[in-house]
Amino acid sequence: MKLRIYLVEDNATVVELLIALLEEVTLAQVVGSSATESEACEWLQAHQALWDLVVLDLGLAKGTGLGILQCLRAQGAAQKMVVLSNCRVKMARTECLNAGADAFFDKASETAQLIDYVNQCSAA
Repeated sequence: MKLRIYLVEDNATVVELLIALLEEVTLAQVVGSSATESEACEWLQAHQALWDLVVLDLGLAKGTGLGILQCLRAQGAAQKMVVLSNCRVKMARTECLNAGADAFFDKASETAQLIDYVNQCSAA
């Protein structure tokens, strides 16, 4: 079975590129996406059996990826959660990992590492 990924990103172009990249070079299927914190939390909580990994950006049109991490971990979500963001501040990486992120990747320089991570999750 393919790894089911949910994307949280407010840039439609980035969403399209991520879907194409993830579905082309990994054993994953993108099952949906949201552009806001509230929409993502609502969908992810209501459909816990339909996703295995969430890939989220920190800066969203409304809310933050950090808020999603905190929301889902407080609700007991056990699925994998990774941050893919342009935020290069070391403190942001640490804060996300402390909030329950399984990994943190920089959009500009760590896309290959994200792909490797997804492939590792798919193989597990």
